[in-house]
Amino acid sequence: MLRRSGVYAVFIIIIATLLLPVTCAGQQLTPNSRAAALIDVVSGRILYQKDMQARLPMASTTKIMTAITAIEEGRPEDLVAASLRAQNTGGSSIYLQAGEKLTLEELLYGLMLQSGNDAAVAIAEHIGKDCEDFSRIMNRKAADIGVFNSNFINPHGLDAEGHYTTAEDLAKITAYALRNPVFARIVATKQKRISWLGRNYSRVLNNKNKILWQVEGGDGVKTGFTNKAGRCLVASATRESWQLASVVLNCGPMWEESKALLEYGFENYYPMTFYEKGQFIRTIAVSRGKEERIRLVADRTLRVPLTEQEQQRVALIENSDNFVVAPVFKGQIAGSVKVVLDGEVLMQANLVCQEDVAERSIKSIIPIILKSLLR
Repeated sequence: MLRRSGVYAVFIIIIATLLLPVTCAGQQLTPNSRAAALIDVVSGRILYQKDMQARLPMASTTKIMTAITAIEEGRPEDLVAASLRAQNTGGSSIYLQAGEKLTLEELLYGLMLQSGNDAAVAIAEHIGKDCEDFSRIMNRKAADIGVFNSNFINPHGLDAEGHYTTAEDLAKITAYALRNPVFARIVATKQKRISWLGRNYSRVLNNKNKILWQVEGGDGVKTGFTNKAGRCLVASATRESWQLASVVLNCGPMWEESKALLEYGFENYYPMTFYEKGQFIRTIAVSRGKEERIRLVADRTLRVPLTEQEQQRVALIENSDNFVVAPVFKGQIAGSVKVVLDGEVLMQANLVCQEDVAERSIKSIIPIILKSLLR
């Protein structure tokens, strides 16, 4: 243990012989896509990439950003009235009529299962002033997520000048969205019935994403196609509580390539859990507190996929303050823990205080002061 400027730094080398074995198939990918990426949903680590920073149109995979923006900015029960602009939007549709009202949740199913461009416009006009305003909200949300190489001009992905993303950005947006339970539930739904104004039967929405049927543990996510973007697919699968997501842009064999990417990840990596969320890590002193010490815990699960070779080189680095000054509040950050591979930080969690600690009262401090004076 090293002490530097009041900060502890503990280097814990993970011993490979203590880890569970990994099956490495040695599979070689031969991507046909213009760009591709494979991401671990929990850690955000990119496990494979091809030209992942190339700016490209993404067709209806745009709707991933539309959906997560609407989920976070709106309420599922909101009633949304379709406009004439929504009714007249071209391309794939759920056949909205101007004046028809559906809940935001129903429209989200229409957006993600049937890829309704009209649903995208109705959602955008409900959350923003219009589609243009909603696009600005999407771009702000993208920046909040931490992606800066994308630009959204519309909510549906129909070809437009200046409307682009990268495989890396789209992978990060998808990982973020999949951590939202509402989004994850919608994209994993194979079929959904929603209301249809003026008819005595419902709209039946069938998910277009074959990943749900063709891949073990398939979770969806979104298909896309325009003449400019080509065939695009964002796919996800979960096995033994480990979720991966793949992105292929402008890819003829998008189903085959997405399956290969997901299988590559599952066969060549193993998810190592270093700390669970809320797991105790250490105690530190409390100055002027009713309690002398406080427990620090991880604020998120620290789990990172590693290859067999990487497991021998990974390190866990913990840093925390020597002490905190009361009053202390539950969840207060007092340090960090990082998973580091060859100098690169793969994932980080905060060390947070497990409980509140009140400041000592003047009355309780007097005996301590008197005792020190009598020494």
